[in-house]
Amino acid sequence: MNLRHVFTVAASVCCFISAAVAQAQGGQAAPTAADPALEARVMRIAEELRCLVCQNETIAASNAELAVDLRQQIREQLSEGRSQSQILDFMKQRYGDFVLYRPPLKASTVLLWLGPFALLLLAAFMLVQSIRRRDPQAEPAPLTANDLQRAQRLLDEAGGRP
Repeated sequence: MNLRHVFTVAASVCCFISAAVAQAQGGQAAPTAADPALEARVMRIAEELRCLVCQNETIAASNAELAVDLRQQIREQLSEGRSQSQILDFMKQRYGDFVLYRPPLKASTVLLWLGPFALLLLAAFMLVQSIRRRDPQAEPAPLTANDLQRAQRLLDEAGGRP
């Protein structure tokens, strides 16, 4: 076998392994309700809830196992006839206000709302203090007679070209 055949076989094996790994990681499709209207309601409610694993995504956007389980829980509760507010109240009782993607502004959640702004102000304050503490640029030392003579000699040697 020549080198070209070896590379072809190696590339084929790599492609096969990559495809097998991708298929294995793909898993099963997320469960959905048979009724499209019910699934739309599930997703509307899921947009209001934070994924407790990802924390920067809603459970509608997340593929974490907990998010899939919570969407299933919403489906079941909607099938039992519960309203959106009842489901959100259930999730708040179970996980606290943090589960809401837009938590209400109250004493226990004030840090969630004001924390980012406080950190931004702190960073700006620290930047200003750092800039103020810097030493001003030192003025260049005046040229001595020796320096001026040397500079003139270099200019003369260069033919007056800068």
